[in-house]
Amino acid sequence: MKIKLTTLFIALLFNPVFLFAQYKLINKIPSEVDFSKHLRDWDGFGFNYVETAQTSVYAAEPQEYGGFSLLDEKEKSEIIDLVFGEDGLKVSLLKMFLDPWHQASPDAEFKHEWSAKYMLEFAEKGFATTTSREGDLTIITTLYGPPAWATQQKFFGGRDLDPEMKEALAAYMIDWARFLKKEKKLPLKYLSLHNEGEDWERWPQDGSGEGFFDYNMFWPHEQVNDFLKFMPAMMKEAGLEDVYLTNGEPSNWFRFSAWGCAAGLLDDKEALNNMGIITSHGFYGDLSMQRWYGNHNSSGIDMLREARPGMHAWVTSTSWGKMDVMFMREIYGNIYNSKVNAIIPWAGIQRPAKWEGGDPNPGNAFRVNEDGTYQVQKGYYFYKQASRAGQAGMAVARTYCMDSQVPVIAFASNSTNHPDALIISNWSSKWDKGVHMKIKGTNATKFHAYRTGSGEENYKDLGVIELEDGYLNYKAPIGTVTTFFAED
Repeated sequence: MKIKLTTLFIALLFNPVFLFAQYKLINKIPSEVDFSKHLRDWDGFGFNYVETAQTSVYAAEPQEYGGFSLLDEKEKSEIIDLVFGEDGLKVSLLKMFLDPWHQASPDAEFKHEWSAKYMLEFAEKGFATTTSREGDLTIITTLYGPPAWATQQKFFGGRDLDPEMKEALAAYMIDWARFLKKEKKLPLKYLSLHNEGEDWERWPQDGSGEGFFDYNMFWPHEQVNDFLKFMPAMMKEAGLEDVYLTNGEPSNWFRFSAWGCAAGLLDDKEALNNMGIITSHGFYGDLSMQRWYGNHNSSGIDMLREARPGMHAWVTSTSWGKMDVMFMREIYGNIYNSKVNAIIPWAGIQRPAKWEGGDPNPGNAFRVNEDGTYQVQKGYYFYKQASRAGQAGMAVARTYCMDSQVPVIAFASNSTNHPDALIISNWSSKWDKGVHMKIKGTNATKFHAYRTGSGEENYKDLGVIELEDGYLNYKAPIGTVTTFFAED
């Protein structure tokens, strides 16, 4: 009896012996971390204390959004330790805003502590705590918005720079930088020109109306370049040769590229060469947000790095989201898609009652209540997973994971005293995710793990996990972030 070839082929195809001779069963997600493959240097994670951000008449309506004014010394010390201490976030960076209330006119004396008292207190105590644990702290300060006298409109919230006031506005920024570095002895390294100054639609079309969301001024590309070119000489004269300018801070990396910010810098060699680092906010927005759309992409950074290889880029504000596992989307996307060297989220300590209309980015690490109490928010623990792993001086390591809901972040020791570390997130809302991860480029054979998830699982110590033939086998529960620190 003859058997048709097609019948024989089908029988063989569905024979279990045939199947498993050709294919292996995959029941864990293939993934890899190679600590020997460094994508770029890492400058660290940071914190941002926001004191004065909206009030239009500070003398009559002072604003203290950060909340230190309501806390006693014990509570302040607790928060400082939670942010800067050895067992806390161990941040390496601090962002400090320069608000519009430091000088009443171009000829008036400066009152740097008047509207920044508590932000300065936070910075000084944070620096002292960092120094006591022999850590390093780097400060960036950003012009949040100019005084009314610096604008063409001559009122608070005016859209346009008065060209005759450009040197006076530069002097306004420089005197604040000098105050921080020379008088307060704080480790200031960078001065950023603007806060979301690319967003020309925040004002009426003719710029005549008083309207603002938070402190801003419109900064066209030509204006950014002009300040980058004439300010360094003024800074040198003020004794600030070791403080470097940045290009200011667009709303997200998509705008930095697509709205022409990067191209404007690339076309002006002198301006580009005078920059210390590239800065932008790193907020993510999907297509449903229409003009607020902004993905995590590196096209603008790549463009400038072609002209200045190795130039560092910092995220100087990004959302805490809903203070859940998706906060890692902001962090992962900025590191591996935008290719940055540092991340500082938006205001990490917030007093909600002091943000007019409700903060559109209410996630944070600490919430300060009007009765003088505070809560450590869930966002703190998710951020702790990243901030402790990625210390200044480390390097971003190459990773892959064959499941888009399980992004992997890794930081290589890079000759520092910090251990190699990797972070596994599970963005799925339905399934636990098991990974079979090849670990390369390290001598470590075991890792100490800590996990943050839902409920009371804030920073759970999972103990030491041994590698199996060079592989980390781990099942990440739904909605969790787990960090693994290499042990000798």
